[in-house]
Amino acid sequence: MLLQDPDNSRRYTVELQLGVTDESHIIRSLEYWDIERKRYPQYDHCAVLVAEDITSRFLNVLALFNGSIPFIAIKMGAFKIGEVITLTFTTVLDELQRGLDEEESGSFEPVDRGHWLAKGSAQTVAEVEKVLGLVRSFAPGVDLKFNKNYIGFGKDGQAYNFAVSRPRKSHVNLHIKIPRSDEQD
Repeated sequence: MLLQDPDNSRRYTVELQLGVTDESHIIRSLEYWDIERKRYPQYDHCAVLVAEDITSRFLNVLALFNGSIPFIAIKMGAFKIGEVITLTFTTVLDELQRGLDEEESGSFEPVDRGHWLAKGSAQTVAEVEKVLGLVRSFAPGVDLKFNKNYIGFGKDGQAYNFAVSRPRKSHVNLHIKIPRSDEQD
C-alpha cells in the first residue's frame, strides 16, 4: 500500500501483516520502499511495517536499519467490545530523523504570530494557544516562540521545546518530545 502526506512530498510504503513479525515481511517492506524510491525519486520515501506483534528480536534489527533507511514499525491490536471491533495502533519504532541542527537549518528564525495566521489559520493558531494554556497549568512562565518552521515553547527567554507545533489550515501537527523509556513505549 502506498500513502502520501498531503502537506509535503513524503510517501510511505506500507506492508500490513497479520500475526507475528517475520523476516519475509521486513524484507518485503524494504523492497517496496526501494522500488518506489527508484520509481519516484522526486518524493521522499519511508518504509512502514504494520503488524499484530513485532518481537524484540526484529525490533532490534529494524532499529539497525533505521540509521540508514527511513523505517517506521507500528503494532496493531484489535479488541471486540460488545458488537464493535476497535483497532489500536502503537508506534514501536519511529523514523530516525537526521538533518541539520535547528540553528544551521534556519528553522529558529523568529517570526510573529501573523506569519502563522497566514500559514495556518486563526482557528489552528488558537488551538496552539489552548495547548499553551494547558502547559501553563503545570509549568507557569512558559510562552510560545514563533519560529519560521514551527511554533515552540520558551521559558525565561530560552527555548524549551519539549513539544513543537505546526499549524495548518485545518489542523495542527503537535510533536511532543518525550524521552524514550520502556514505560512510555
